[in-house]
Amino acid sequence: MKKTTLIIITSALAIVALIGFRLASNKEKIDAQNKPVVNANVAIPVTTAQVQEGAVSQQLVRTGNLIPFREANITATTAGKVTRVNFNLGTQVSQGQTLVELDNQLKELSLQATQLNIDKLKKDVTRYNTLLAGNATTEIQVNDTKFNYENAVNQAEQIKKQIQDANVKAPISGQIVQKAIEPGVYITVGSTLGKVLDVARLKVNVLVNESDVYQLHKGQSVKVTADVFPGRTFTGQISYIAPQGTDEHNYPVEITIANASSLKAGTYVNVDFSQKSNQKALQIPRNALVESIKNPYVYVVDNNVVHQRKISVGRDFGDTIEVLGGLSAGDVIVTTGQLNLSDGKSVQITK
Repeated sequence: MKKTTLIIITSALAIVALIGFRLASNKEKIDAQNKPVVNANVAIPVTTAQVQEGAVSQQLVRTGNLIPFREANITATTAGKVTRVNFNLGTQVSQGQTLVELDNQLKELSLQATQLNIDKLKKDVTRYNTLLAGNATTEIQVNDTKFNYENAVNQAEQIKKQIQDANVKAPISGQIVQKAIEPGVYITVGSTLGKVLDVARLKVNVLVNESDVYQLHKGQSVKVTADVFPGRTFTGQISYIAPQGTDEHNYPVEITIANASSLKAGTYVNVDFSQKSNQKALQIPRNALVESIKNPYVYVVDNNVVHQRKISVGRDFGDTIEVLGGLSAGDVIVTTGQLNLSDGKSVQITK
């Protein structure tokens, strides 16, 4: 009886286990049938545009920093002890004005001695010429005396030049902006004693591209504005156009501002050449950017497959953005549908 009961219980458990296994298996099949099929190769619809090189329709305006019209170091041309300094920071000086004086006492004493010797030799030349006329001396003696006289004159000129060089003069007219000397200091040849700037006029150097530079000419008037003087315009004049451009086909152009008393060197200014720019630039629709101008990239379509491409951007023209690098004319880029894209995705171009 016990054996029969055990067999019945074992059989019942086996039947229950088999039923559970069949139910679980059927559930997996049903779930698999109800699960949606994802096709990784489904093409995502997008719209595209072609990268084009177009004319930039805006005024020819360039920016730069003002620099002095001229600047020069005050440099010692001889060695010696400084006895007097005739300038301070901000002093207005004229070209040729004596700025630094050196101790010339020994040179002046040497010049006096040389001058006395010249006076003596001059009298000797006259005397020997008179003696030669009376056959009381030789022509050799006369020539030697004349040679000594001329040599003494030459020596005196050299000492005068040394005394003159010891007085350091202003190389240009302008304002002292650096002072590096005081009385009592011993200086050597080539020592920089200060700096003078000519700021009565100011200059600004800008780069103009090849397509625009041929419209400019030396002497042409331009408008100069500065953010520190809103609403005020200064008149400048093109003073130089480089005959040779850079590797990027840009040409240095120099503008001189004559009446620049209100401006200071180093000020950031805008130069308006008062004409339209003929420059061309690669441009793309603004909505082609996936992120922002700070981290710009686009999707480039190649055989209905997109590839993410980092780009560098320039000027903002409103609906379009200038592209400085990363794309070429003729490239096809995605303008809508970027949110569903990733690198290597298949796309379907729609109109």
